[in-house]
Amino acid sequence: MATDQDQEVSEAQIAVHWREEEYYYPPAKFIGQANANDPAIFERFREEDFPECFKEYADLLTWDQYWKTTLDTSNPPFWKWFVGGRLNASVNCVDRHLATSRNKAALIWVPEPESEETQAITYQELYKRINEFAALLRGFGDVGIGDRVTFHLPMVPELPVSMLACARLGVIHNEVFGGFSGAACGGRIADSGSRILITMDGYYRNGELIDHKAKADEAVAAAKEQGFEVDKVLVWRRHPGQYSSKTPMVAGRDFFVDELMHEYAGRLVDPVSMPAEAPLFLMYTSGTTGRPKGCVHSTGGYLAYVTGTAKYYQDIHPEDTYWCAADIGWITGHSYIVYGPLSLGTSSVMYEGVPLYPDAGRMWRIAERLGVSIFHTAPTTIRLLRKFGPDEPKKYDYHFKHMTTVGEPIEPEVWRWYHEVVGKREAVIVDTWWQTENGGFLGSTLPALQPMKPGSCGPGVLGIYPVIYDEERKLVEVGSGRAGNICIRNPWPGIFQTIWGQDERFVETYYAKYCRDKESKDWRDWPYLAGDGAVQAADGYIRILGRIDDVINVAGHRLGTKELESAALTVDEIAEAAAVPVVDELRGRAVEMYIALKPGLKPSKELEEKVIKAIEKEIGKIARPKNVWIVTDMPKTRSGKIMRRVIAAISNFTDIGDVTTLANPEIVDSIRHQVQTEKAARGEVPRELTPQEVEEMKRFGQAE
Repeated sequence: MATDQDQEVSEAQIAVHWREEEYYYPPAKFIGQANANDPAIFERFREEDFPECFKEYADLLTWDQYWKTTLDTSNPPFWKWFVGGRLNASVNCVDRHLATSRNKAALIWVPEPESEETQAITYQELYKRINEFAALLRGFGDVGIGDRVTFHLPMVPELPVSMLACARLGVIHNEVFGGFSGAACGGRIADSGSRILITMDGYYRNGELIDHKAKADEAVAAAKEQGFEVDKVLVWRRHPGQYSSKTPMVAGRDFFVDELMHEYAGRLVDPVSMPAEAPLFLMYTSGTTGRPKGCVHSTGGYLAYVTGTAKYYQDIHPEDTYWCAADIGWITGHSYIVYGPLSLGTSSVMYEGVPLYPDAGRMWRIAERLGVSIFHTAPTTIRLLRKFGPDEPKKYDYHFKHMTTVGEPIEPEVWRWYHEVVGKREAVIVDTWWQTENGGFLGSTLPALQPMKPGSCGPGVLGIYPVIYDEERKLVEVGSGRAGNICIRNPWPGIFQTIWGQDERFVETYYAKYCRDKESKDWRDWPYLAGDGAVQAADGYIRILGRIDDVINVAGHRLGTKELESAALTVDEIAEAAAVPVVDELRGRAVEMYIALKPGLKPSKELEEKVIKAIEKEIGKIARPKNVWIVTDMPKTRSGKIMRRVIAAISNFTDIGDVTTLANPEIVDSIRHQVQTEKAARGEVPRELTPQEVEEMKRFGQAE
């Protein structure tokens, strides 16, 4: 008889069957102007030249002091890049462009209300704003090298200004996505030890001026519950001189930035020359335990990697108008709205609002008006635009040379619409795979030199050597059709340095599983486990299957099941909670919650609503469950582990597999009848899942 362990081991070895899509080739016009159009670049980044190949990226930066050691492997897996080198990220993104491009737009900010004027912020103006705010942080905020400052800011110019002001001072910044709740922000404040919170009174979303300052009070209270006191809350105002929140300012704690700024007007701050390995910022991501992971990104390695990948994979030239329609609250925005594009001296577009406001033509009006040449967004946005405005792009005279998709796998049919309708068959597409922990792209086609293939991100990018292993640490052969766990065999400059305050968790989560020798100082013995399942075709192109740990990717946002379940368990009546992914037409994946009540209590709509509200309060509306199912019991192993794989299969109407080894197999049919009958009555029966999605659901919940 098969055991639970047998089932878990076999999941990574199931053959995956789907047809390989056809190649699409880049237009000659694109190839002619591309930054990387000479095949010799592959020779320069071959494994035999590792790690020195990354000198090519680092040489794109301006160094105060050149490095002595390209890669220090003396304390694996805590790799250090460009050791001995010193630089400042703010200087590289702004100061060094002033001599030639001071009057050129660095940031082009588009407010959501179309009645408001777009702001073009030149490199000279950005330099002025960064210096003044850095002076305020250093003087009034009393922060310096190595201190942490948390931001809870929406998509406004004040966010990159705040980031680069911190970078100028050697202060470690920690941006929390504006859509997250105050409680989620407070947990990250406490974990990072930030004495200062920088926020905004309000911002526009779907035509409504959102009261954002209210979340600051929640954040400070949540941090205090965790034993951490915030000294100051600095509040930027969405409309200068006008307070857009109903939440009172707290005397002695809350301060309007524009009122403080008068004292620092015109001030210049000498940039602090930082060691290459010094932390630049923290970016929190969900994990398989309730405590989020603060990914620590370095100054020199990170900046070199995002600059190099932005140049070669985004094909950014200084004369481009580049629009990454992501949020700076996520790693994509840090790397490919702020640090990468500004390091290359281009004009980077920021949009405050949502893609469909006030209608499905908004994105294309912006692209036409600003002359955008490079467009970068997520499959969720592409699916929304395809559903609500399939013919809208044809109405506007914009012309992209290059388009990116990021954050989650894109379905081939959606890819083709993106290429044919949005890109007008003129643009190349790079389908990128990477994660918060990685700093920059890991998998993609090099746009002028490698053909595109819908549904596949492509091979490993320059200097990245991927490999797929099964659960028994055996190599999964390229072209075998078998799925496994994708790993990267080598370090790279963009890799995060550790989890803030959790070195052991860093090693255990990302390196322990496939490490061949824990005493070895040879990087070849320390493959990096990305946490995604994947299959690699005979041509080397990789297809990503989704997470192998208990993380649900909702519209490109990674939500930890433990965070979701912990939020549900704040409701007194709840005894057990399990979060699972369900295929969703627009968001890619949505969350469904399964709930078991304490003895003697009866299910009700009121209890379902309490769970939803608790999740929104603890995490944010992005985590709102699609459904809450109150069940009599959860399917469990004999050791008491909830089998999320089984309930994920029920939610998605797929094969639940062998449940004979469960402690309570009889509960499965009861749950299946309850959930699937009600879904069918609501018309919620999902479309037939692709082999890729079926594989993802089989693998879900296998992490302990």
